[in-house]
Amino acid sequence: MLHDVVDAHHHLWVRSRTPQDWVDPVTMAAIDADFTPADLPASAHGVGATVVVQSADLWSESRELLAIAASDDGRAAGIRGVVAWADILDPHVGDRVAALRAGPGGGALAGIRTQVQAETDPAYLDRDDVRRGIAAACSAGAAGPALVFDLVVRDEQVGACARLAAALPEVSFVLDHLGKPSLADGAGLAAWKRGLADLAARPNVTAKLSGLVTEARWDTWRPDDLRPAVDHALDVFGPDRLMFGSDWPVCLLATGYGRWMTTLGDLLAGLSPDEAAAVWARTARRVYQLEEDQA
Repeated sequence: MLHDVVDAHHHLWVRSRTPQDWVDPVTMAAIDADFTPADLPASAHGVGATVVVQSADLWSESRELLAIAASDDGRAAGIRGVVAWADILDPHVGDRVAALRAGPGGGALAGIRTQVQAETDPAYLDRDDVRRGIAAACSAGAAGPALVFDLVVRDEQVGACARLAAALPEVSFVLDHLGKPSLADGAGLAAWKRGLADLAARPNVTAKLSGLVTEARWDTWRPDDLRPAVDHALDVFGPDRLMFGSDWPVCLLATGYGRWMTTLGDLLAGLSPDEAAAVWARTARRVYQLEEDQA
C-alpha cells in the first residue's frame, strides 16, 4: 500500500444519540450496532487520515462529529475532516454553519452534505431555494475557506447534479459512491455512464471511489463486477479528480475494510505511481483541505 492514504468517506454513530432508522436489523445486521472512533480500523490498514461523513439529518450530530474530530480519540483514529449535515432550506443556514465552525472542532469542518438520495422530486436540485441554500452553506464568508458540498444521490439523479454544478461554479462538489450505479443487475448503467460523463465535464466536481460493493450483490460480488464503474470513472474524471473512500461501516454489509482496499488496489493496478497517489490521498487532501500530519 502507498505510504500516504486518506479515507475520504466513513461514518460514526451511537444510536442513542443519532438514530439510524434506515438500518434494517434483519437484512443489515452487520451494521446494526454503534460505531465509535475506537472501532474505526483505518490505521490498522495504513490509513493516515480520514474524513467522517454525516449519517443523520441533525444539527446535534454535526456538532458531535466536530467535537469527536477535536478529541484525543478522534485524533488518534486519524480523523482530520468532517462533512456535516446542514439544513440547506433554513434561511439562516449560513449563520448556522458559521456557528458550527466557531464551536468545538470547527476547524475540522470540510464540507456539508444532505440526503439528496431521499428526495423524490426529480427537479429538487434545480430548485432556486435548494441552490441558494447550498451556496450559502458552502460560502467562505468571513468564517474560513469555502466548504465542499458532498452529493449522495441515486444513479438517476446524476444528470441533475451536472446541472447543479454548472449553475454553481463557485462551489466545489464531491460525488459520493460514484452516484450509486446499479452494479447488482446492470439496470440503468448506460444512462448512469452518460450522466457521470456530463458531471465530470464540470471542473468543480470530484468523485469518490466508495460504496460500490453495496451497489453490487452483497454476498457474491467479485472485483470484476465493480470494474466497469471504476474504469468509467477513471476515463471521465481521471485520477486527479478521484479519491478513495471506505464507506465504513456500511461496507461491512458486503466486505471488510481491508478487502475493499485490496480490491480497489487491484482495480487501479494500471495507474502510474503518481496517478495512484492522487486517488489514495492527494485528491482528498486538496479538495477537503486536510492538514498534512500523519499522526
